[in-house]
Amino acid sequence: MVRFVLAVVPALGVVLGAAVSGAPQSGRLPRVGYLPSTSGSAQPTLQAVRLGLAELGYVDGRDIIIEAGWAEGRVERLPELAAELVGLNVDIIVTLGGVATRAAKNATSAVPIVFAVVIDPVAAGLVSDRQRSGGNLTGFTSFDPQEMRPHLEVLKEAIPGLARVAFLGDSGVPGSPEASRAWDEQQAQAVGLQAQTLRVPGPSPDLEGAFEAARRAQAQAVLVLEMPATIEHRRRIAELAIRHRLPTLFVGSYGDSGGLIAYGTSRGETGRQLAIYVDKILKGVKPGTLPVERLTRHELIVNLETARSIGVTIPAALLKRADRVIQ
Repeated sequence: MVRFVLAVVPALGVVLGAAVSGAPQSGRLPRVGYLPSTSGSAQPTLQAVRLGLAELGYVDGRDIIIEAGWAEGRVERLPELAAELVGLNVDIIVTLGGVATRAAKNATSAVPIVFAVVIDPVAAGLVSDRQRSGGNLTGFTSFDPQEMRPHLEVLKEAIPGLARVAFLGDSGVPGSPEASRAWDEQQAQAVGLQAQTLRVPGPSPDLEGAFEAARRAQAQAVLVLEMPATIEHRRRIAELAIRHRLPTLFVGSYGDSGGLIAYGTSRGETGRQLAIYVDKILKGVKPGTLPVERLTRHELIVNLETARSIGVTIPAALLKRADRVIQ
């Protein structure tokens, strides 16, 4: 367990009132548990949460302390880490991803939990109603029945003539492999592509084997799903893709991966919204009364250095739409 104390600029007039119902007792700094399924080096969202809290005026050493548990890509450690956070008497637990959120929910029915990077929390059984859960969980979802279609459309635009794409994900995430494969194929067929489904287990995935399988199937691009093993090893995935001269699109705004394209829910927006809910709950709002909101702002990042390395020319229209271009 690693402790983070927020280092931000003081803001006048912002003090958490201990007299507010649900607020921490006077003289005790509120503690926010942070539970992703990755390691600290692979998780940019924590900084976004810190910046979001800074915008709300939280001061280092006076207003808040973050207790972070890093699973290092080993999802089997999440229940232990969640229980450890509960044992530290944290006031709120912020989770990223369905597996981490499930672990936190199983660890406590009392500590408020605010989640993000969960596709469909109702279908996952995390909440019963997105408008009013009534329990100790709330948060943010990216639920969209056509979630992968925009990502595939971006890949098609970047790679004219694209016909075959490989979906790379984590086999350690609960769910039916057959259903996952059928979903990949359905989404690809909807935009005129053939799909190959590749799943690797963490924490030491056989990425070389996955890329060899993609090569044998004559995949022309790889769509990297936002899952524990692929987030944790995203830089290695990007390196192998460059070696195999395969364009990649990382789902999520992971511009630091070195992949050709990153496209997904904005990390900055996710951090800001998580911070707003943390603030509300610390001030006494019950999590069960806060709706599970859908995050719709996406960020498109294009890496021209990677494009040059694999001999790809990104169309000018796509570059014009990019939120960030890495030279």
